[in-house]
Amino acid sequence: MKTLLRLGVLVALFSAAATVLSAADGKLMVALMPKAKGNAYFLSVKAGAEKAAKELGVELLFDGPTDTNAAKQNEIVENWITLGVDVIAVAAENKEGISTALRKAQKAGTKVITYDADALPDARSFFVNQATPEGIGQGLMDEAARLMNNEGEFAIITATLTAANQREWMKHIEARLKSSYPKMTLVAVRPSDDLKDKAQSEATALMSANPNLKLIMAICTPGVPGAAEAVKQAGKTGKVKVIGLGLPNENKRYVHEGVTDSVILWNTMDLGYLTIYAGTALAKDQLKPGAVSFKAGSMGTFEIKGDNILLGKPFIFNKGNIDQFDF
Repeated sequence: MKTLLRLGVLVALFSAAATVLSAADGKLMVALMPKAKGNAYFLSVKAGAEKAAKELGVELLFDGPTDTNAAKQNEIVENWITLGVDVIAVAAENKEGISTALRKAQKAGTKVITYDADALPDARSFFVNQATPEGIGQGLMDEAARLMNNEGEFAIITATLTAANQREWMKHIEARLKSSYPKMTLVAVRPSDDLKDKAQSEATALMSANPNLKLIMAICTPGVPGAAEAVKQAGKTGKVKVIGLGLPNENKRYVHEGVTDSVILWNTMDLGYLTIYAGTALAKDQLKPGAVSFKAGSMGTFEIKGDNILLGKPFIFNKGNIDQFDF
């Protein structure tokens, strides 16, 4: 055991030394943090980020918690401050929790941006916004209403109850529900810890507790296939609809089987690509407060509203188009 511990320490030291060496070669170093580094959503973001880093000739660091862990995010940011990275780009698990560490990074001279899930505005320069919260919330609610014929009970599966972006989406889902769909009822909101198996067990429990449930809406990527598997195993395909924010590749089978009706998302690779371009431009003083547009390589020009760089509107993947996408 002691030998293994020594080996682990040596590997860690070697990794840190290699990172410092790469910083010394003159390249900008951009550190990209996901909410959970094993999540397929963020692996897809990483692929887009790597493409951008190669085009720009910058060094990319990708690290984050193995699961959704706000405290671990803070710890990694502290490490990056010590390493002296040029840019930190974070998908915040806890908006308030991460902001103190990001402010410290800014004071140390590191440029900070957020993507996917924002921190507090004074803790970063820009937020690369995959879609407006209103667009996401309204899109999900409208799709649910269409499938439910505007009436009946539905439930929501989220990643965690503290995730800043999902709390914001929930606000707009509930506002749309109240203003437009008086015959629909949200009976429960259950966290899945961003895990497919947990989402499956939560969906099973929801169907058991709510026999009149007509639809499950999952607003985290592992939640959609998790809910679909629960519906399939319960023999309720077609009786309980499944929709949500998810990756096409994780949901194609369920869509073609008729378990999941539609998946709403954005191009996650494009999100990673745009984030690295924005962070690099910020570090080079090519992106400044007050800008109204920004050009990101081969993807072209994007609108900036305030301090939000907008990727675009959500996209609905369904049986008619889902095979055209591979991520």
